[in-house]
Amino acid sequence: MELGMIGLGRMGGNMARRLVLAGHRVVGWARHEEDVRAAAAEGVIGAPSLEGVVAALAPPRAIWVMVPAGAATEEVVRSLGERLAPGDVVIDGGNSFYKDDVRRARLLAARGVRALDAGTSGGVWGRERGYCLMIGGDRSAFERVEPLLRALAPGRAAAPPTPGRTRAGTAEDGYLYCGPHGAGHFVKMIHNGIEYGLMQAYAEGFDVLRGAAGPGVPEELRYELDLPEIAELWRRGSVVASWLLDLSAAGLAGDPGLEGFTGAVADSGEGRWTVEAAVEEGVAANVLAAALFARFRSRQAGTFGEKLLSAMRREFGGHAEATRGGGAP
Repeated sequence: MELGMIGLGRMGGNMARRLVLAGHRVVGWARHEEDVRAAAAEGVIGAPSLEGVVAALAPPRAIWVMVPAGAATEEVVRSLGERLAPGDVVIDGGNSFYKDDVRRARLLAARGVRALDAGTSGGVWGRERGYCLMIGGDRSAFERVEPLLRALAPGRAAAPPTPGRTRAGTAEDGYLYCGPHGAGHFVKMIHNGIEYGLMQAYAEGFDVLRGAAGPGVPEELRYELDLPEIAELWRRGSVVASWLLDLSAAGLAGDPGLEGFTGAVADSGEGRWTVEAAVEEGVAANVLAAALFARFRSRQAGTFGEKLLSAMRREFGGHAEATRGGGAP
C-alpha cells in the first residue's frame, strides 16, 4: 500500500521508515529539508512540497499528518482539503484536541474527503517497538488503511496473552478502532493524562528515597540509597515494573544525580484537556489533576523528582525541558 507522510520529525520520520521496512511505498515531505533527505536515505520517497506528495500518490490517496497539534495541523489539513479528491483519506496522527477533529472532519466531508484521528503512542522507540494506535473517524476509511496500521503497530508478540481474555480483536495487535470522529484522540488524551499520573508517582517515590539521606532525618533512620540500583531492581519481578520504570532506570543509569536536568517539566496539552474532560463529565480525577498542577509548579523550582520527570520525557520522546516560568511549549 502507499501513504503520504506530512512531517518527518522524530515521530513521522520513524513511522515512515517502519512502513518502508514493511514493504509499503511512502512519499514524505517536511518543512525542514534535512528531515526529507534523512528519510529519503532510508527508502522514503522525498517530495518537494505538500502538493508534490498529493501528486505522487494514486487516488484514492491516504495521507498521514504528523505535525505539531494546533496551528500547524490546522494549516496542513486545510491545505490538503483544498487539494484532495473525494474518497481520499486524511489521518491526523498528532496530539490534536478531539473536538478539533470533529470540526475538521466536518469540513473535509463537505469535499468528500474522509478523516481519521489516530492517537499515536510509542515515542522515539516506536520504529523498533511499534506504535500503539487509537483510531477514530470513518469506519470504512479505517478498514482501507488497516494494512498500514498493522505494519505500524507492535503486533501480538509485544505482550503475553491476557489471562481469561476470550475476545479476539485488533487490540491484541496494538491498534483499535475506538469510535466516530474524535474518539481516537479522546482515548489518547486520557492515555496521556494517565501517563502524567504514573510519571508523577515514580518521581515522588524516588524523591522520597533520595530524601532518606537528608539532614532532617534522624541519624539512625538515615539511608544512603543507590537509586539507579533500586530502579534496576524494581524492573525485575516488582508489581510497579513498567516501561516508564525502564526509562527511569535508563535516565538514572546515565546521570545518577540527574545533574543534567533542571526539573522544569513541560505539559503539552493532553493533561490539561484530560482534566477539562473530567470536569465536563463530573468525574473525580484527583491524581491526574495533581500531576498536571505539579508540572506547573516545577517551572518555578525543580526537585529531584521533577528532574526524573524530565529524564523520563527525554527517554521516551526526546522532549526538551520547559523553561522556567513558562507555560506549555
